[in-house]
Amino acid sequence: MSDHLPCILGLGTATPRADTSQEEALALALKLSPAETEDARRQIELIYRRSGVERRATTASLSVQESGECGFSPASLRQPLGPGTAARMAIYRLRAMPLAVESSRLALLDCAMEPSSITHLVTASCTGFAAPGWDVEVVDALGLPRNILRTNVGFMGCHGAINAIRVARAFAAADPAARVLVCCTEICSVHFRYKPRPDQAVANALFADGSAAVVVGQPRGKPGRGGLVLRDTASCILPDSQDQMGWSVGDHGFEMSLGIELPATIRRSAGLWLREWLGANKLEIGSIRRWAVHPGGPKILSAVAEALELRGSELEASKGVLARHGNMSSPTVLFILDELQKRNTPGGPGVLLSFGPGIAAEAILFEAPD
Repeated sequence: MSDHLPCILGLGTATPRADTSQEEALALALKLSPAETEDARRQIELIYRRSGVERRATTASLSVQESGECGFSPASLRQPLGPGTAARMAIYRLRAMPLAVESSRLALLDCAMEPSSITHLVTASCTGFAAPGWDVEVVDALGLPRNILRTNVGFMGCHGAINAIRVARAFAAADPAARVLVCCTEICSVHFRYKPRPDQAVANALFADGSAAVVVGQPRGKPGRGGLVLRDTASCILPDSQDQMGWSVGDHGFEMSLGIELPATIRRSAGLWLREWLGANKLEIGSIRRWAVHPGGPKILSAVAEALELRGSELEASKGVLARHGNMSSPTVLFILDELQKRNTPGGPGVLLSFGPGIAAEAILFEAPD
């Protein structure tokens, strides 16, 4: 491994302190927005129980608080679709910053790096807007330099972390002295859908809140626990797929659309693209020792496994993170990477892979020390 390639030097993750079982989440969701018919109720129950999620942490919508301080109230004639977007953005701003600070602090601690040494801050989020954003609050809370160079990767969805790391890698490759803090933070729960369509009920059943951060730079001496060399990145907008996943800003939060064709599109197109990219790096699918695949849901993981002809065990970390944390959008793939690190998975080449609106596939090829 070259000492001149940027590395992930440290990694940290954070979730809200309180989490809930999927059965509890289902009961609370039905309390927020009761099903109009028994058939609709059974359909929602089936979606929740087939989601692959066992527990997840949320900061807002899945904790009904009668005071309305930072929770959602059950549907009413006055608010049949729940809080307006402005109220949801207020919750996002309140809840995103503490998670971002915690994951960033842990990433710095992981590589024993002082906040004063950070030169760049790259943030990613698709679940809220505010200006100045929580990136400025992270600078203040951690004591990062006031002249830090900030970049925001916004509204890209589940592959936002890979795009953010790509930006950090470019900064670190251009300047050996650069130390880039990347923080991905999402408060998906603020977009709980009242009276959802089936695809929006799927989003209600899958999404959760969380934050993950990494420090990227060229190593000075032996890398720390992270020590993952960022060898290459790749991106591909899959053909004939633009109507299969998307976000739009509505009057009552952001509205996600999910097409039933998405798994078939991944099975049809992802394998060829990945094989060509790995081949350009003198690798093949069987050469990859670690797979950190974003778990958009069980059907997405199954489609990836089929497209790449992977054994079930190779996606255990992805399934485990989905079961324990749900789909947290952009930070999720870094939770999976953290899980692989904790498992002491054998070194060698690995791949981070996510799919997001487009349908765009984003990937990072990394090398872990033996």
